[in-house]
Amino acid sequence: MFLKKFITKNPSLTIKEFKLFLLSRFGIIFCLNMQSTILYYWVYQLTNNKLSLGLVGLAEVIPAIGFSLLAGHYVDESEKRKVVLTCLSGYIITGVVLFFLATPYFTENSTTNTIVYLIYGMVFIGGILRAFYGPAMFSLFGLIVPRELYTNGTSWSSMSWQLGAVIGPLVAGVFIASLGIQKGLLFVILILLMLFLPLTLINKKPILKKEKEPILHSITEGVKFVVKTPELLAAQLLDMFSVLFGGAIALLPVYQKEILHINEMGFGALRAAPGIGAILTLGLLSFLPLKTQPGKKLFLCVTGFALSIIVFGISTNVYLSFFMLLLSGMFDAVSVVIRSTILQLLTPDAMRGRVSAVNTIFVSSSNELGDFESGVMANWLGTVRAVVVGGCLTLGVVAFTFVKVPKLRNFKFEKHQT
Repeated sequence: MFLKKFITKNPSLTIKEFKLFLLSRFGIIFCLNMQSTILYYWVYQLTNNKLSLGLVGLAEVIPAIGFSLLAGHYVDESEKRKVVLTCLSGYIITGVVLFFLATPYFTENSTTNTIVYLIYGMVFIGGILRAFYGPAMFSLFGLIVPRELYTNGTSWSSMSWQLGAVIGPLVAGVFIASLGIQKGLLFVILILLMLFLPLTLINKKPILKKEKEPILHSITEGVKFVVKTPELLAAQLLDMFSVLFGGAIALLPVYQKEILHINEMGFGALRAAPGIGAILTLGLLSFLPLKTQPGKKLFLCVTGFALSIIVFGISTNVYLSFFMLLLSGMFDAVSVVIRSTILQLLTPDAMRGRVSAVNTIFVSSSNELGDFESGVMANWLGTVRAVVVGGCLTLGVVAFTFVKVPKLRNFKFEKHQT
């Protein structure tokens, strides 16, 4: 009875290729988050400099933004699964290089600056790969899941992402504490190699963009579509500025070492807390799907996210800090499902790569550029003030967008699902 009810509520899970898609998405995000957690920890241990944490984010955001529009054009004119497999190969190569940088042979024969700069270089290449990977996976989702199941499919796609985002940092914390950075980076490579199997089991998909266009014209069309769709543009801007100002994850090594005074396992737990909250919420959404007033719920959740970050910023109690990060993940999970569903519903099939590329610019600007902003603000104002001011700025963005964009405030899924 439970299983029947579960399947009835989640029809997207009856699609075999979608389950392979979820496994692949989980695995890649798991590896990237595990690797990212190790790199942030490693760089801070090497430099003991808050600004260096921001530079890790900057090293990824520059190529992620710079190559996004070109990547969107390329993805629309290419077979999506092939693009994802190519990106996976690239992640394996960068993973091998990072593993080599952590070997005693290299660390004993190189300066700290050389190691740090080479880490930045590999992160930069990862940013290029991300510019292609994001639009390719977004487009592949639209070719696997029927339009009427986008909301349910998006919830499960977000859950697979969040599971990877949670388990990756936790496993990274275990490796850092007990097995070391080098073995952690090796583990990432092994998992990435295994992900070729589920991806190759997904059939090749048709290329829906039949007409070849000049690159500049093709790219411009994608940008124009987003700009001329107010609810889509506002949703992406709301996400960008809320995470840009309200993100505090990049500063967790500082909180671990200087404010909360916890060990490496505690650091991994805090890093995973937003994802744990997101998983709990997404699990709830699999039984209580979002149907009514998604626009208003989006604004409510971003407000809750900002308030959680403000309380986390001033907390000196590890349990309260964990709970606030947990809450921030719960609020963010709902807003991610709403924003992602809006993006899927409003994007024409032949423009998915280009529109997703524009979305990648917003996401990269909010996440990695947000990491850089957090490092700079912490260096300037101090860690606690930087986090609290960022949360307050997010509240201002929410209020402004709520008043200025009624189409997003009053958005309804059912109007666009047919």
